[in-house]
Amino acid sequence: MSDPDDPKGLIRESYRMEGIGPAECRSIFLDWALSLPDGHDSSAAITRLLEQHRATADHPMTQVLREGQTTLTTPRRRGGWRGRARN
Repeated sequence: MSDPDDPKGLIRESYRMEGIGPAECRSIFLDWALSLPDGHDSSAAITRLLEQHRATADHPMTQVLREGQTTLTTPRRRGGWRGRARN
């Protein structure tokens, strides 16, 4: 069964990896964030993922998810033809 908050199972699998470090967790987190469907509330998803994995509070992915709660924002276009006003 697929988890809508972790469609590729990246976060789940990171918790299963022995010896994984913060750098690898950040890389996985970035891939996870980019794989979320458009319009999916990433902040709420992180909260639910932290709740699912609360038993592993000392895992590096837990720290990365906590950091993501405060730093992850919805990406916005800053330039290009789509960013320009149209008449």
